Amino acid sequence: MAQLVKLLDYVSRYENDLSRYPTQYVRLKNSQWQRMKLQWENGADLSDWRQIPEEVEEQPEEGKWYTPLFRLFGNRKEQTEELIEIESHEDGEEETDLFNFNPNIISNPTNLEQLRRLYLNQLFHFQLKWASSTMLESSRLDAKFMRDPLLKSFTQQLPDSFLLFYYPVLKVKKAPVELDIIVITPLECLCITMLEQEDVAAFIGSGDRFWIKKSGERESRILNPLIGLNRMEKILSGIFLAQGIDFPIKKIVASRNGYIDYPSTPFDTKVIDRRTYGEWFDALRKSTVPMKFNQFKAAQSILDNVQTTAISRLFEEPIEQSTDENNEQK
Repeated sequence: MAQLVKLLDYVSRYENDLSRYPTQYVRLKNSQWQRMKLQWENGADLSDWRQIPEEVEEQPEEGKWYTPLFRLFGNRKEQTEELIEIESHEDGEEETDLFNFNPNIISNPTNLEQLRRLYLNQLFHFQLKWASSTMLESSRLDAKFMRDPLLKSFTQQLPDSFLLFYYPVLKVKKAPVELDIIVITPLECLCITMLEQEDVAAFIGSGDRFWIKKSGERESRILNPLIGLNRMEKILSGIFLAQGIDFPIKKIVASRNGYIDYPSTPFDTKVIDRRTYGEWFDALRKSTVPMKFNQFKAAQSILDNVQTTAISRLFEEPIEQSTDENNEQK
């Protein structure tokens, strides 16, 4: 199950300590699964795993963006004193929070595969929590990500050693730039642009600014996906170069449900459509290469340049900053 390191511009726990969370995530995932599996195989009652499901908070009204914790602490002076106390114990509290993951089993699985699927779905929701909150800050998680089939596919089916950046926002020359999907494998950085539109749509590629999309009798134009893909590769290459990181980058245009016809594909770009997507994705799934030091360096260099928009869990003012600005304040 790939690790969701960064989602849009949401605050992420991986930003706090990339060297710590990936190994703890794997340990947490495996230990809880073995515990649940053992209970199920021994015929134990799984009702203890049932919980009241967490509800996704509705977006608060403008001017009322605060938490119950904010109301509890009252005035600003009391909030500041409490913040100092919480920061001093943040590491210990986060360590405890890491192991608060208890799957919510809402049905009785009849076989091991059903149990595994229930477990992975619960773990996916837990990943979204890690990718949108820390002990002191949180971001407004769009509920659509709970149902995003592409995000689920990447997180639930790729190996634990893969680090996923899902449409991250980076600061480039002080300006926010929205990128597509980045997967940092132990051996390379995959820049992926997805063409996810109508089923069985056909995309006619060229070197022009626009491609042709055909769906049934309809024909329309879409922006050439290589424009954004090449920009993403250029940004990441610049980041790696500035940090002295030698890490290969591969560019991929992919469609799970459509066809891509591009005879003159550039040599440094791979085109994958519904005819080859399954084979390509299966090859990624079967990777057994463990995490590498250079992989962490590459992922950390990207995290050092992300933009984060979050709200303090103590104060009502939103926080919008890049990681560089965070480092300057320390």
